[in-house]
Amino acid sequence: MNIDQREMRQVAATAAAPRVDMYAGIHKALRALMADSLLALGRMDHDDALELAQTTQRVLELLDFCRAHLAHENDFIHAAMESRAPGSSGRIAHEHEEHLAAIEALANETTALLQCDVAGRAERALALYRSLSLFIAHNFEHMHVEETAHNAVLWARYTDAELIELHGALVASIPPEEMMFVMRWMVPFLNPAERTAVLADMRAHAPAPAFAAALDVVRPHLDEREWAKLAASLDLPA
Repeated sequence: MNIDQREMRQVAATAAAPRVDMYAGIHKALRALMADSLLALGRMDHDDALELAQTTQRVLELLDFCRAHLAHENDFIHAAMESRAPGSSGRIAHEHEEHLAAIEALANETTALLQCDVAGRAERALALYRSLSLFIAHNFEHMHVEETAHNAVLWARYTDAELIELHGALVASIPPEEMMFVMRWMVPFLNPAERTAVLADMRAHAPAPAFAAALDVVRPHLDEREWAKLAASLDLPA
């Protein structure tokens, strides 16, 4: 990666002068979804056919979301980095290829668990749990590199206005159903100021029905105090 110390110092300087961070919110969503899926798999009753079906579906949804997320980063963020700092996305682009292979293997492993006979479920469930754990562990490290090294490249070569425009184009490319899934896993796990910023931006740029749908998706996952803060910040009915 073509990253020098000048760029890395810009990351440390953001405490005094915060920059637009396209990774922050979506990575909170990914970490929450990954952790939730892993915990669900670990506590699953593999002898309960309904619970097995529901939990494996949750794992497959996680994998689908990871696949879509990789595509968004490749198409928008990596393209932007390469246009002004050739080679700067190389390490992570290679890891994305590895992640796609891992996603395919995990999907096959998940399907095999769902379809195996009762006698084999315990062994396959534990194996999948361990495989998913390793995938998530690598992704946590991977996201840290993006949030530090990749942001250093972006901040050194793009203005905040340009980054906002880039992020807007990325968001506009996301289908409505996927966007609601993003909102469900992102907004509840943001801090209050971040929640307000995301939803205020959505209200300003999305159709009113889409904003209302996002609130409906988010509200069940906030406690009363969290919802009250959000409603007050957005001038919504409590």
